[in-house]
Amino acid sequence: MSSSATSLPAPATPCAKVPYLLTTSQGAAARRLLDYVAGLPLAGADAQLLAVVVAIRSARGGMGNLTGTDLRSLRLEDPRDATDALRGMGWDLPEALLAGDLDVPVAVTVPELAAGVGHPLPFGKMVRSRVSGWTTRTLTAKPVKKLAPAARLAALFMAAHSTSTRDGAVPGTLPEACRTVLVQLVDKGFLEDVSGDHYRLSAAVRHLSGLRPKPEAREGQTVGEVPPQQPSAQERGDAGRAVARTRVIEFDAAGWERWKAEASPALRRHAEAVQNCAVCARPVEQVAEAFMTVQGAPHFRKRMLADYGKWKETVPDRGPLAARFTVAFRAEHGHGPSHRQLCDGLGWALSRDLCGLVVRRLLANGWLMDTGAVPWTLRPGPQAQVEGIVVPQQATAPAGETAVR
Repeated sequence: MSSSATSLPAPATPCAKVPYLLTTSQGAAARRLLDYVAGLPLAGADAQLLAVVVAIRSARGGMGNLTGTDLRSLRLEDPRDATDALRGMGWDLPEALLAGDLDVPVAVTVPELAAGVGHPLPFGKMVRSRVSGWTTRTLTAKPVKKLAPAARLAALFMAAHSTSTRDGAVPGTLPEACRTVLVQLVDKGFLEDVSGDHYRLSAAVRHLSGLRPKPEAREGQTVGEVPPQQPSAQERGDAGRAVARTRVIEFDAAGWERWKAEASPALRRHAEAVQNCAVCARPVEQVAEAFMTVQGAPHFRKRMLADYGKWKETVPDRGPLAARFTVAFRAEHGHGPSHRQLCDGLGWALSRDLCGLVVRRLLANGWLMDTGAVPWTLRPGPQAQVEGIVVPQQATAPAGETAVR
């Protein structure tokens, strides 16, 4: 099919400043996810779109969490029919997903993704998290977030197969229902044009591209790729300070046990939840250092504040996104995310310092809250709670204690 190109207004922030959400290998993982879903015996776009979300949530171990709010956000034409279609393949999607509390996470199971050998989606933790975040960001991108399931599913395929120069070839695995709605993606500004089997992604959503040249490529670089440059003196100074911050952790197992014994019951339970989290699988010495070390107040240079100002213009929905992420993260891990886990999970490719500044602004604006200096306690703040984004069934601490959530 073909469509004439649509002129788009220039974005407020230059697109070159918007970081890509996926690396080369993560883009390949996103395409593998979509090809896997395209190969399932599912007839309609409703069921296929739901399968994408359930599959990436369950890619590690065959089990994931989904809420009724997640299901509703997919804007399926017939959620029950889509759910029944997945159940027909042996996927376990409990009835509570359709009829229960919208904000209570429901465990969903995909038996074939629990296999060790021949796993169709052999993703590591970081890759699964990044692809999941990319999926959410693509489906909620302004040009497509209100479109029908077939168009939004098509947007995932088009973004995943777009190069860093925004050019792409329509993949052979694109579901037939998606082919007939590509013109809608042009009309809404997700694509600039479609001509035959070739298309061009809009500059406004180039950061969703999944086909990128490897960073080491130099000779014969892909057209449009910015060649690597030598770091500036300022950047070298930043790198030096980062190295200076790194130190060898001298782990004292007995000291760690003493610290937990002297902590309040709520704080001890929280620390052990992080220590024993099978999803994070962090070394115990790293967990111990985070809880036992008093962190100094961060200092942000003017340049960092300017970088934050530019970045926030590219993510206008950062508050709700961050709050919802903490809810989903807690359902999967049993504790809140760290600052880095939050930024990485949402596909925000930020430096350590800028990630810290972003979280501090989300805290200050009420989208997130935490428990003082206690790590891994991020959760929806007052502003998010007004919007209905809350941690379901929050435990109350015994009388006289401050709950650590």
